Amino acid sequence: MGAEQSNGNNTTPELNLAFTKCRIVVVGPRNFEDALVELAHLPREARIIGTGSTLEELKQDGDLFSEANVILNVAGNAETLPAIINEMPFLVWIHSITAGVDHILCNEIVNNDDILLTNAKGIYSSPLAEYVMTMCLHFAKDVARLMKNKEEKVWDRFQVAEVKGKTMGIVGYGNIGLGCAKLAKAFGMKVIALRKTPSQSNHDRFIDEAVGADQLNELLKNSDYVVVALALTKETRHFLKQENFKHCKENQVLINIGRGALIDEDSLVEALQTKKLFAAALDVFSVEPLPESSPLWTLPNAFISPHNADLTCDARHRSIKFFTENCKRFLAGEELECIVNKQEGY
Repeated sequence: MGAEQSNGNNTTPELNLAFTKCRIVVVGPRNFEDALVELAHLPREARIIGTGSTLEELKQDGDLFSEANVILNVAGNAETLPAIINEMPFLVWIHSITAGVDHILCNEIVNNDDILLTNAKGIYSSPLAEYVMTMCLHFAKDVARLMKNKEEKVWDRFQVAEVKGKTMGIVGYGNIGLGCAKLAKAFGMKVIALRKTPSQSNHDRFIDEAVGADQLNELLKNSDYVVVALALTKETRHFLKQENFKHCKENQVLINIGRGALIDEDSLVEALQTKKLFAAALDVFSVEPLPESSPLWTLPNAFISPHNADLTCDARHRSIKFFTENCKRFLAGEELECIVNKQEGY
């Protein structure tokens, strides 16, 4: 199973030659957000020779882009990238400004051993962890009831819960999961982490127990809050489904910050309707934007955010600045940071 964004080494080939040139194609809108100003930090030997979302746009400025050996992927996907890659015979490195790469993986990337893929692993961990704790507190303090009472001018005193002493189960323990665990422990919570190789967390001071994929139902039985932070791969699609929701602890809150397709959405809706789940906070969905016809919109125990939990004012800036630092390593022939195992998908 591709159960988390790995924070260890993998078997992806490394660059072992220093490149005298770093010629970059930016795959994204030409009027992209101001985060691209961070490209001013590129080393002198690096140069951007093309910007565009499609092959046609890139060719509008001539065929010079085909001489590039690096792609900075801002908005390309598995449908648009193959045509571009096939026109770049010198391509050796693709960098994604996002942490998840499921949306860009195509045969032209996965099956080409001469192309390295890197991502922005770790850049978005902090805001996503803050979102998770916000949602834990939102339901513990019944913020929705407080806001309703304020709107109706009702003085309604009621008991609230604490997160201290509760258990957070993290499904997918990579950089994002680690960020969540750190905040959970700061609030006095117990942490259970599910990951592909539990032994990698033998000495992790931020978790109380590490379990494997075959213990998902045990994690659900023992967790007050379940955070889904897996990378989306063939193995993790619909990782949580109807059978699993039968094992949820009473009053459990599920928080999905990974990808919508990690959860069978129909089964999730049923679990919320039948109160197998007390509530869910969802930042990602199987189809985005979430269709108006989705029953999730009308479920009172579903909190919905529009895939913006990590959309802070500086996150993109930091992601592109990280790319410029990796360019320095590229030119020096050093190992790049955040190499993705293309076969595993994270």
